Amino acid sequence: MFTKFSREKIILHILLTIALGIPAVLWAIQSVRAGMGMMRLPRVERFEPLEESKYPRVSIMFAARDEIDTLPGALETLLSLDYPDYEVIAVNDRSSDGTGRVLDNFADRDSRLRVIHVSDLPPGWLGKPHALHCAYQLATGSWFVFTDADVHFAPDSLRRIMTLATTRQLDHLALMTHMTMIGFWERVVMTYFGLGFILGVEPWQASNPRSSKFIGIGAFQLIRRPVYEAISGHRKLAMEVIEDMKLGKLVKKAGFGSQAGYAAEHIRVRWQAGLGNLVRGTTKNFFAAAYFNLPLVCLQVFGIFLMSVFPWIALPWLLITKSFGLPLLFAGIAVVIALSVHVALSFGAKASPLYGLSHPIGALIFMWMLARSTVITLWRGGIVWRDTFYPLAELRRGLV
Repeated sequence: MFTKFSREKIILHILLTIALGIPAVLWAIQSVRAGMGMMRLPRVERFEPLEESKYPRVSIMFAARDEIDTLPGALETLLSLDYPDYEVIAVNDRSSDGTGRVLDNFADRDSRLRVIHVSDLPPGWLGKPHALHCAYQLATGSWFVFTDADVHFAPDSLRRIMTLATTRQLDHLALMTHMTMIGFWERVVMTYFGLGFILGVEPWQASNPRSSKFIGIGAFQLIRRPVYEAISGHRKLAMEVIEDMKLGKLVKKAGFGSQAGYAAEHIRVRWQAGLGNLVRGTTKNFFAAAYFNLPLVCLQVFGIFLMSVFPWIALPWLLITKSFGLPLLFAGIAVVIALSVHVALSFGAKASPLYGLSHPIGALIFMWMLARSTVITLWRGGIVWRDTFYPLAELRRGLV
């Protein structure tokens, strides 16, 4: 007859087996799927530029608000592209620093740059979607590029990208870029964020019409003008916080072709400077990415803990207590696969592979960022973006 102590040990063993078996199996399955899927994505550097006469006109558009520190360097690269027929439309979205002056000075020197100054935001719009909608109204290209005011382009990047888009007859292309990371904490957070993005978004599924997965990337999105107009463009995204991702969703829902790809050798951006800015910069985004759904956020936080933290805690504890068996095996599998995937991603991001060891730390910070975004948004009853408050009820009504 079992004693109470032995029954508790058996129950604990069963619970640990289940709790560690789930992440072990999911890591094994998803790592294989991700590896195979990501290898199929096109890489910009593999597409040679075509003859100049074969390129369509492209309109490059971005919104800038208080970007005086990062704008000049990025704009220099945009105006140094070797593409034969393009224009840049920059929207100064109610800036309070010298952003508008910088844009005007560049426009005086280069006729390819046109500047729009927005002083007031109309009701029913978030600042960035409104700014991009204003840019679209001036655009003359048959293809549109949406980017950000701090993104740097290699001179031959657009020709290679358009070779990819035209030869494969794409409707929409979202490119993963090189993320510039400076300092320990940026690398910890951004390598984990990249891992979470790949496993959660599954970029390789964007081109699969049978999949509900979609992709959009703020640093670079290319879309054919007729497709953009057919989906009502940023007018449809007027109250979307993560308008870049949702542009890809609109493309996919409308039955057009969407594609993800790599441009790490040709496009780079530093998302946020320092851990503090990374945390503050995602306050408006993370709860929005969960559709402002509290139960979904709770499930996401639990899932991150189960997949990326619990096995790393359980493995040394099981070894110390000499608890051999399935729980130890599953904990080891989960940790080894997570470490291997994180090492591979760090290497690809030009960070030391040793950042793979920061996996549970990055997960804990990511959980905090997600929880913080949720709590602050609910506490305020909305978000503050570009110095404007947007009530949560309006944001939920505007979800795509």
